[in-house]
Amino acid sequence: MKTAVMNQSVYASWWHSVGNYIAICKAKVVAMLVITAWVGIALAPEMDRSWVSQIMSLLGIGALAAAAAAVNHVVDREIDQKMARTRHRPVATDRLTVRDALLFSSGLTVIGVVVLLQWSNLLCTVLTLLALLGYAVVYTLFLKRATPQNIVIGGLAGAMPPLLGWVSETGQLDAEPLLLVMIIFAWTPPHFWALAIARRNDYQRANIPMLPVTHGTQFTQLCMIVYTILLALICIVPYLISMSGWFYLVCSSLLNGWFIVKSVSLYYWPSDEKAMALFRFSISHLLLLFVALFADKWIM
Repeated sequence: MKTAVMNQSVYASWWHSVGNYIAICKAKVVAMLVITAWVGIALAPEMDRSWVSQIMSLLGIGALAAAAAAVNHVVDREIDQKMARTRHRPVATDRLTVRDALLFSSGLTVIGVVVLLQWSNLLCTVLTLLALLGYAVVYTLFLKRATPQNIVIGGLAGAMPPLLGWVSETGQLDAEPLLLVMIIFAWTPPHFWALAIARRNDYQRANIPMLPVTHGTQFTQLCMIVYTILLALICIVPYLISMSGWFYLVCSSLLNGWFIVKSVSLYYWPSDEKAMALFRFSISHLLLLFVALFADKWIM
């Protein structure tokens, strides 16, 4: 009986430790990045690569994205302790040491690089590493603490996955995946500013110059409307250049139209609850937008 209890305790402790490592990977965010990279693969010209190579490429991209997320937890641990949304993160609460988190991140980086070099190509590997450095170092360490335009500039790193997926197929840069990058680039500010409005007191307490803290919520809400309109215009371009068809055009128009409506509603009738609802909607918006891009290819 005692042995069974001890085994159960060891198992629970092991599973709790695994959960901490999963948490610093930001699994939901990484899953979204991998999905957009998969769409990049699907939209790329047919190169007769095996499905195994494609899956391994996505795993490599995902591993490096998770490595960047782990570094983010380490660099932001003191900030995280001051914010209600993040104060329970594993590194912030010392459930994971800085050393363990960095070792884990290093291991993921090595795995990601090896997998991409083996199953993809050198250009995809280099670009993915640059995206990792852009998020984990340039954005997290410098931009986030330096300017209210942090998420606008730093959002480029998070917008890279469709390009990475495309390049993993073709081994070269093309105009079409850059358009997919621009879609996520324009989507990122209104997505993140909605959260920043609802959590502005946290950011102020942590001394992070998010736009709602430095310029107020009303100005931020106005900027969100501008970016959602810009996003809607950019999303028309794939149809105009015959990269996608009518199905994507209809879906993107409906999604972007509703995004604009919700942003305008937040401007005229602001509330933290409405800001959080917009933040949650924006996640579904991007996922459905890229699903529509993927589905449209097969309909065409």
